[in-house]
Amino acid sequence: MNAMELFPEIHKKFGFGCMRLPMIGDEVDIEQFKKMTDRFIEEGFNYFDTAHGYINGKSELAIKEALTSRYPRDKYLLTNKLTESFFESEEDIRPFFQTQLEACGVEYFDFYLMHAQKAANFGKYKACRAYETAFELKKEGKVRHVGLSFHDKAEVLDEILTTYPEIEIVQIQFNYLDYDSESVESKKVYDVCVKHNKPVLVMEPVKGGNLVNLPADAQVMIDALHQNMSNASYAIRFAAGFDNMRVILSGMSDLAQMEDNISFMKDFQPLSEEEQSALRKVVAVFHEKQLIPCTACRYCVEENHCPMNIRIPDIFRAYNDHVAFADWNAGMYYRNVTDHSGKASDCIKCGMCESVCPQHLTIRDYLETCAATFE
Repeated sequence: MNAMELFPEIHKKFGFGCMRLPMIGDEVDIEQFKKMTDRFIEEGFNYFDTAHGYINGKSELAIKEALTSRYPRDKYLLTNKLTESFFESEEDIRPFFQTQLEACGVEYFDFYLMHAQKAANFGKYKACRAYETAFELKKEGKVRHVGLSFHDKAEVLDEILTTYPEIEIVQIQFNYLDYDSESVESKKVYDVCVKHNKPVLVMEPVKGGNLVNLPADAQVMIDALHQNMSNASYAIRFAAGFDNMRVILSGMSDLAQMEDNISFMKDFQPLSEEEQSALRKVVAVFHEKQLIPCTACRYCVEENHCPMNIRIPDIFRAYNDHVAFADWNAGMYYRNVTDHSGKASDCIKCGMCESVCPQHLTIRDYLETCAATFE
């Protein structure tokens, strides 16, 4: 299957992920977001992705202000998601869906995804007839296509796609660092999509920025290519090079990132063998350092998932900086992070954070390591 032949309404292979928008303090930088939106559309791209929980509900509202109120409906495609925490019964789904339409300022979504599917929540979606409701919304013209985003093992995705063969598209985490990962299983999950003949949407192609800010000994591998291209370009092009990939999402946080991404995705070229070899060497460096593979999605600290108010992603960032970059400022950053919130040693081992982690990290163990390092 050539994924580019499916969903011809998607103009190119690159999408705007709206989970990490430009910010001024706690508010979205609307003016910069407008400029980014304009450049994105100007270059022929049209796929935007959001969810109700992104930026504590501000992503949808920003999309209305920067995109849907400024462009005709045929100029863009908009994806939204049904997130587990916003419904408890079948009766909750349609009212919630309506609030999403209103927040985004549209009458329909081009793609509607069952959000963050995994073994732990799939039963709830089945019991609440969430998939069936989405298929009904499609028949009513309020959704053009129904899909899912996924955060679990390949065998779980196989079960979901076998149960609901009507699913049209699947969003997965896929990047060169997670390709052979035993926890994320990017390759195995992708292979399940191929098995079921489903085109793929890619999230986290740069793994929350981890594949942009490389350790010095990994950066050497990229610099040896002498190509004057960004680290992001290699990561995004790696993901885009697989046949079933339909859209690679990038969570761009400023106009400079937008311009960089556009420069290599407007006329996409797959990685050469030399470039792929360099990435394999980068992976080897990461494995040697045993960094914490956190993408800073912040699910673990949102919606009261940490009763001790531990800023887990920020602590993990300090640890990774300390290990990867021999950063003497990491200790100071750790103290700044924990001055007005919980320390790593304050963890009570409740496991709430691990229950929502898309990376399936052993967060409690990692916090012990951080406490031993910094405290």
